[in-house]
Amino acid sequence: MIARTQAWRTRTFSALRHAHYRRYWFSQLLSLVGSWMQATAQQYLVLELSGGSSAALGWVTVAQFTPSLLLSLFAGAVIDRVPRRRVLLGTQIALLCTATALAITTHLGVVSLPLVMVIAFLSGTANAFDMPARQSMVLDFVPRSDVSNAVALNSLSFNVSRTLGQALFGVVAALGVNLLAGGSSDNIARLALPFYLNVASFFVVLYVIATLPFPHRDTGARGSMLEDVKEGLRYVRGTPAVRNVMLLVGAMSLTIINFNVIIPYYARVVFGAREATFGALSAAFGVGAMAGALWQASKPNPLRNLRVGAIILIVSAVLLALTPGPLPAFPVLAACGFGMLSLLVSANSTVQLTIPDALRGRVMSLYSFVLVGMGPPGALIASTLISREGPLGPRAGLIALAALGLLAVLLLWTRLPRRLERPAASD
Repeated sequence: MIARTQAWRTRTFSALRHAHYRRYWFSQLLSLVGSWMQATAQQYLVLELSGGSSAALGWVTVAQFTPSLLLSLFAGAVIDRVPRRRVLLGTQIALLCTATALAITTHLGVVSLPLVMVIAFLSGTANAFDMPARQSMVLDFVPRSDVSNAVALNSLSFNVSRTLGQALFGVVAALGVNLLAGGSSDNIARLALPFYLNVASFFVVLYVIATLPFPHRDTGARGSMLEDVKEGLRYVRGTPAVRNVMLLVGAMSLTIINFNVIIPYYARVVFGAREATFGALSAAFGVGAMAGALWQASKPNPLRNLRVGAIILIVSAVLLALTPGPLPAFPVLAACGFGMLSLLVSANSTVQLTIPDALRGRVMSLYSFVLVGMGPPGALIASTLISREGPLGPRAGLIALAALGLLAVLLLWTRLPRRLERPAASD
């Protein structure tokens, strides 16, 4: 039993034996705890400012993810030309500034829904460059044999931080009542404390990025920026394994992967929960996502859970629609997180292990485009379908979203890859 446990631990965390990757991984874990506290606080802030409107949540999500829809392809060409350290330092400083603005305006009580949307748009612009840059840097610090494990561990850190950040939100918001809101639980200034803590967390990751020894890459201009973008698009279109995985991710993002709208609306409006329960429900989703990432990290073949993860996600979303209250929603949301991460880690690893290094920035930016860029229309679809004022209502609307996701899975089922293809150009 001990030997089996040790073998599982070695296999599951194999990428962390590389010192530079391990240093980056722990810095990201700390910073993302702050980011998830801020994201949860922002969702709750929007509901407070709008009187519990799912449409407001949807429009803030549109503002946050529209830059990825508009800029992801261009961002990939930039990442393949500019040193990644410079890109990451620029994006992290921009995100630090937006977090500071949100903290101060909320603390002073001058925050408004339009201001939150502007800040969301600016942070989304930074993330349009930050996400593909971080995803494409995996091979800078681990060998190709550990890429799949590193991708899964990146998702693990993302979801450990999601679980901690969302669970801490309720505690931090309660502390904010006394520290910033003069003891008034209705004073919106109480929500500024998570934003301030996120600001502090950025300094650690900025230091690590500034001091990591990024390997030298040939980043000289090879032609026009437009031609670089077209080259990435031609590669994806001509590589069925990559193209069909991206189609699945895009379709799921457009339909059922909109929990940044679903969870806060169900918690605050459908279940009538306050901050602590809202944070706990979000954390339950994060616990499931963390388990999904760990499960995927222990699997040598990333394709194994591509279809399984999609089915678990769809079935658990239907169960959430049938859940009567917050208590039984905890395990159901954990299942949603497990299915979503099993699907997404499998998809990301498959793409990373298939593409040639010279196109990594551009192809991963296209992956970000289909995953994050579909967020704006997906958020509008989700917020419309699950709204109490909508045509179906919260429960039937969520079942409709799951049905649309199932349709996409069935249409692509036989076209999804069953074995990994080696990249055209390898190390």
